[in-house]
Amino acid sequence: MNNRLLRAGVILATMAALSACTSARFGGGGPVLPRAGATFSQPVMEPLAPGMAAPSGVVLAEPLAPPPGSSGPDDLPRIGSGDIADVGVGRQASIPSPAAAAPRPSRTNFVGSWRASESGGSSCRVTLSSTPVLDLYRASTSGCSNDDIARVNSWDLRGSEIYLYQQGGAVAARLQATPGNMQGVLAKSGAPVSMSR
Repeated sequence: MNNRLLRAGVILATMAALSACTSARFGGGGPVLPRAGATFSQPVMEPLAPGMAAPSGVVLAEPLAPPPGSSGPDDLPRIGSGDIADVGVGRQASIPSPAAAAPRPSRTNFVGSWRASESGGSSCRVTLSSTPVLDLYRASTSGCSNDDIARVNSWDLRGSEIYLYQQGGAVAARLQATPGNMQGVLAKSGAPVSMSR
């Protein structure tokens, strides 16, 4: 019984709140439903009152007081005139672009004949060609006493490193490369190897 009375009270309170929204104070005694065939016109909008103008007058600027616990601007380190480079007003410092700093090597920089110096002090010829072999490039050797270098038959450039490959795709050597010089190691033994023009 109490639950029924409580529910009825909640329903009555809700209905009272809803009927207050449609009171005469808000424009009518209830919701207005359109009649069949009724036409509606655009409501007339009145212009808004102009806003308040921004205050005009003189604005005074003064330096801020030093923060609590400091004795003032004398606590700050002084910079002498020799500590600052003369940059000048309106000039920008020239910052080298990454592309201008070091040109990226290309395969054409390494095509040709190279003298390979082996770990035992002997040397031989390694020729890097621009002729493609699948996804690598053809290479050949002559007079190499080291078997790993003597079997080199292809090469490739990856970033700034030259990879020398043997038949079957095994890496024979990996060398850090510049257009006139290469320094690296043999893949199997780790022995140093260098190549120069």
